[in-house]
Amino acid sequence: MPGLPEGLPDAISALLPRGPGHQFVLYGDSCSGVPDAPHERNFAAVNAVLRRLAPQPEFILFPGDEIIGLTADAEALRAQWRHWLDREMGWLDRRAIPIWHTTGNHTAYDEMSEAVFRDVLDLPRNGPPGQEGLSYWIRRGDLLLVFVHTLWTGLGGEGHVETDWLRRILDQHADARHKLVVGHHPVHPVDGFSGPWQREIGPEHAHEFWSILVEAGVLAYVCSHILAYDVQVHGGVLQLCTAGAGTAHRMPEGVEYLHCIQAALDAEGLRCQVLDTDGQIRERLEWPPPPILDEAWRVLPAGDGVAPLTGRLAPGRFVAFRFAGQAAPAGTSVAQTLVSAFDPGSLAPLWIGLRGPRQILTVILGREPGRSPLYWHGPALSGAFDIRLLLHPDMGPCGILYRLDKQTGWSSLAAASATGIERLDWPGRWSVGHGQRGPADRRFQGRDLKASVAVG
Repeated sequence: MPGLPEGLPDAISALLPRGPGHQFVLYGDSCSGVPDAPHERNFAAVNAVLRRLAPQPEFILFPGDEIIGLTADAEALRAQWRHWLDREMGWLDRRAIPIWHTTGNHTAYDEMSEAVFRDVLDLPRNGPPGQEGLSYWIRRGDLLLVFVHTLWTGLGGEGHVETDWLRRILDQHADARHKLVVGHHPVHPVDGFSGPWQREIGPEHAHEFWSILVEAGVLAYVCSHILAYDVQVHGGVLQLCTAGAGTAHRMPEGVEYLHCIQAALDAEGLRCQVLDTDGQIRERLEWPPPPILDEAWRVLPAGDGVAPLTGRLAPGRFVAFRFAGQAAPAGTSVAQTLVSAFDPGSLAPLWIGLRGPRQILTVILGREPGRSPLYWHGPALSGAFDIRLLLHPDMGPCGILYRLDKQTGWSSLAAASATGIERLDWPGRWSVGHGQRGPADRRFQGRDLKASVAVG
């Protein structure tokens, strides 16, 4: 490959837009800036993979925590930034490949560090009053990038974010075909790690913040902070978390890994490949999912039957269900089965149904023998219902999605897990309207249940 730095292994083929579009890299949370420290070595390993991409990205998004920071000494903070920019990122020609940053809890944790961040990075000064150089926006043709400060001292610090300016900028750029918003803190919990103001944006801002994204047709909110790769969707808007650029810890260990994300964006949507420090593609994403044609649906008869698929789903494949019927009367609290998948003689590894007095849509995944199952929770159902459920293994733990009609966007069910449907080996028997032990086992207590499945 022409231009590949000497000593680096073979090139890695970058995803490219299918026609006009953009191709770029996302990674965050290196927490480096200290010579010869473990984080520096990890960050160098991730950068070595990024440098093998062919072609190189048009730009890079880095949603915070470049350096370890968290010092009261402004000069020590500046020294970390100088080492990170001049030595660790010295290989990058920032005039040819711009890199845009957000504030983070290691880099903009008080007024002093905000001032250093503003001075060292010299980012656009088009943010709201008091946040010049901390919040800002970039327009690249049909792409709008908005960078928000999720720990502004003027609003209270960590977990606090301004929303009026965000709404105004999105309104002013309503003509942009593609809109990405970038911040440090997630809005929705990642891998079961949750804590308002510390691990995600505080509740007094979160609902309005996400509503603004949905109303403006934003494609994705890019964040980091939780040391994981995670993708989920709420109201049709993706939350894409990438925090694997070098920090030596994982959330959780044994599941997450150091990584960068290479992405391509075009009129058909977003495609991503998640690369580890060996340059291997560990996970993929293509969004939005392909539409499910009417002829793809297969009715599942009530009672027991042979499963329409077995084994583990290959990358890029999915299973969708459609459930319609009349919910049980108010006050019904017992578990009610919509679909159960099982093998005789073992607990069902997949159960989909309603539980509790509000009849909450619930998906239960079994794990290996002797381990507690994992739970996903969706909306409460009452009266007549018609709901679609999408099991999308490429989306990991947040790849169990629902939508109530064709007009609303997909939303991930809530869970506290770092793994999901991607690890399920589909069993050979299914039951509809009752559990695996027969008609009396957790039977559906409403009326007129209709279940259909589509395999893509």
